[in-house]
Amino acid sequence: MSTNYQTLSFDYQPCREQQGEQGEQAGQPATVHPVVVVGAGPVGLATAIDLAQQGQPVVLVDDDCSLSTGSRAICFSKRSLEIFDRLGCGQKMVDKGMKWNVGKVFLQNELVYTFNLLPESGHQRPAFINLQQYYVEGFLLDRARELPNLEIRWKSKVVGLRQDEAAVTLTVETPQGEYALRGRYVVAADGSRSPIRKLMGLDSKGRTFKDRFLIADVKMEADFPTERWFWFDPPFHPNQSVLLHRQPDNVWRVDFQLGWDADPVLEKTPERVIPRVRALLGPDVKFELEWVSIYTFSCQRMDRFRHGNVLFAGDSAHGVSPFGARGANSGVQDAENLAWKLAMVLEGRASDTLLDTYASEREYAADENIRNSTRSTDFITPKSAVSRVFRDAVLKLARDHAFARQLVNSGRLSVPAVLHDSTLNTPDTESFAGQMVPGASCCDAPVEVDRQSAWLLPQLGQQFTGVLFCGPSGIDPATQAAVEKLRQGAVPLRLVVVSGSALKADSKPQGFPPFAVVAHDIEGLAAKRYDALPGTFYLIRPDQHVCARWRQIDAAQVELALKRALCVAGTA
Repeated sequence: MSTNYQTLSFDYQPCREQQGEQGEQAGQPATVHPVVVVGAGPVGLATAIDLAQQGQPVVLVDDDCSLSTGSRAICFSKRSLEIFDRLGCGQKMVDKGMKWNVGKVFLQNELVYTFNLLPESGHQRPAFINLQQYYVEGFLLDRARELPNLEIRWKSKVVGLRQDEAAVTLTVETPQGEYALRGRYVVAADGSRSPIRKLMGLDSKGRTFKDRFLIADVKMEADFPTERWFWFDPPFHPNQSVLLHRQPDNVWRVDFQLGWDADPVLEKTPERVIPRVRALLGPDVKFELEWVSIYTFSCQRMDRFRHGNVLFAGDSAHGVSPFGARGANSGVQDAENLAWKLAMVLEGRASDTLLDTYASEREYAADENIRNSTRSTDFITPKSAVSRVFRDAVLKLARDHAFARQLVNSGRLSVPAVLHDSTLNTPDTESFAGQMVPGASCCDAPVEVDRQSAWLLPQLGQQFTGVLFCGPSGIDPATQAAVEKLRQGAVPLRLVVVSGSALKADSKPQGFPPFAVVAHDIEGLAAKRYDALPGTFYLIRPDQHVCARWRQIDAAQVELALKRALCVAGTA
C-alpha cells in the first residue's frame, strides 16, 4: 500500500539545545554542528542526504510540518534522476513517475513538429519523468529517515542569524519557544522567499514577466499519450498558449496563459477554471480539479551564492520561469555540487576556498538557465506586434523546414551545465572528441560487472574516481604502477576499469588491480561516448563531473589534477 504523502504531518520534538545540553543558557558554548540545512524541500533534503551519506552529521530544520501542497515542480530530468540514484531513491521515483522523451508543438490545431529528447538507446534513465513534487519530497524523506546522522526538526522557523569566525548562529522559533542553533556552515535551501536571505539583508535581481498563468491539476481518464504537448494560439484558448503534461495517478497538468490583465483571484475559481479545461478536453470527458494555482514569475538570482559560511541553493539563490523545467532540476544540481565540497572541507581534505567554487560554478549554471528561460518566455509570450509576427512566422515555417524548428522555443528543456571555465578543471593537453570535456557531467552506458548487467554511472561512487579504459590484453606494468601509486595518495581514489572485452569465467586480463571495479563495455558505448582508446584515463569528481582526462595515465599529472580540484595552493 502506497503512502499518501499529501496527508502526512510530522510532530514537533524538542531538541538537545532546548533540553539544556551544552546550551548557551547553561553558561557553556553551544554545540556547533558541522552543517545545518534550512528547508526540507527537494533541494534541502538532497543536500542533507548527500552529506549524511558521506559521513557528515547534519541537522535539517523546516518551519512546516508537512510536504508540499499541490503538484508544483513535476518534470525531473535524466541528470536529476541519476543524482537521486546516488542518493538511494531514484528507482522509487522512476517506478512511480511517468517516463517521457517525446514532445509535440502545435500551432492552433495543427501539429507543427515532434521532437525526441533521448533518441538513442543505451541510457538507464529516460530524458524526463513527470512526478508530483510531494512524491519527490516523500521519497527523499523516506531515504533521509534511514540515515542515523541526519536529524530533521519540524516546526522550526529561523527568525535570526549572526555569524562569527567559529560558526553561524541561528535563532529558531518553535512551539516551545526560541533557541540558538549553531552550525559551522548553513545551507539556505528555504525557497524563493528565503527568510535567511531577508535576515541577511540580501536580495535577488533580475526580470519579472508581466504575464499570468493558470495551473490546473486535473484528474481524469484520458487517452492522451505520455508526451509534452504545447499549443500556440489553440482554438480552445485563442491568442494564448497551453501546455499539457501527464502525471501519475491519472492526474494531468494543464498550464493556461492568461495575460497580465487577468484577475488572479477570479481566475482560480471553479467557475472560471472548469470551462477552460472543458474547452480543451471536449464535452464528454469526465474530470475533477485536484489543485489550482495562479502564478507570475521572474528570472533572477542573487549576486553571490556564498556569504561567509552561509551558502544559498535552489530557489533561495535563483529563480526561473517554469518553461523548460529548470527550477527544481538546477536546484538538485546545486545540492550535488555543494555537498561533496562541504564534506571535503569538513574532513580537512580541502581548504575552505573550495566552497567559493560552489558559488562560481552554480552562478554560471544559473546564468545559463536564466538566459534560456528568458528566451523561452519571450517566445511564448511576445510583448510586441513585431515579436508576435516573428514567432508566428517561425512556427509556420517549422512545419516543413528543419532550420525553423531550431528557432521554436516552447521551453528549452533542462540539461546540466557544462562547467567549461571551472578552476577545478585540468585543461586537455591531448586531442579528444565528443562531449565528455572537463566540466561536463558524466554520460552513462550499459556495462557488465561481475557478469551481471549494470550501468557505468553507479560504479563511480561518491568520491574521486579514476576511470581507466583498457583493451583485451589488460593493463600494462607501467599503468599498473601508476595506479598503485595513486592508491597510496592523500585523497582516496576509487578505480573503475572499463574493459573492451568480456572476461571468461576463469580468466582475467593482465594487471587488473584487486581493488578495482571492472566494468565490461558490452556494447562499446562507454568507449564511444568517452572517445576512449586503450590506456585513456578520466578523473571524475564526486559529483560525477569530469575533472581531467589523458590518453595515458601519469600519476604525477593525476595527483596535480586532484590538488587543483580541491583548490590546494600552488596548483593554479
